[in-house]
Amino acid sequence: MSSVNCYCGSGKLFVNCCQPYIIGIEKAPTAEALMRSRYSAYVVQNADYLWITTAPKERRHHSKSAMLEWSRSNQWIKLELLKATETTVEFKAYYIDNNLEGQIHYEKSNFIKQGDSWFYVDGEY
Repeated sequence: MSSVNCYCGSGKLFVNCCQPYIIGIEKAPTAEALMRSRYSAYVVQNADYLWITTAPKERRHHSKSAMLEWSRSNQWIKLELLKATETTVEFKAYYIDNNLEGQIHYEKSNFIKQGDSWFYVDGEY
């Protein structure tokens, strides 16, 4: 897995891009880096990372098992970043669903920084 390109589309190797965030060696330094790493976490099916990077006040609206199921039931194709600000990231995630149909998930995600950590708050679809 260390020699594959990162799933987030950065052009870097996974081991040098999103993996350090996902496995807890480093913290994502920006909202964009967190969003990219969360996309990669869906690809590698790491629901724990998705859960801990969701804002604590928002976790009650999410289920770790649902996150894992959504990551497993889709084949993730690519991430397209449309626009990023300090606290928002607009993107399209391309995937093939469990009916083998191509899908595009569009979202404008909102993030918050608490201490030295970024968290996903919510998104507009």
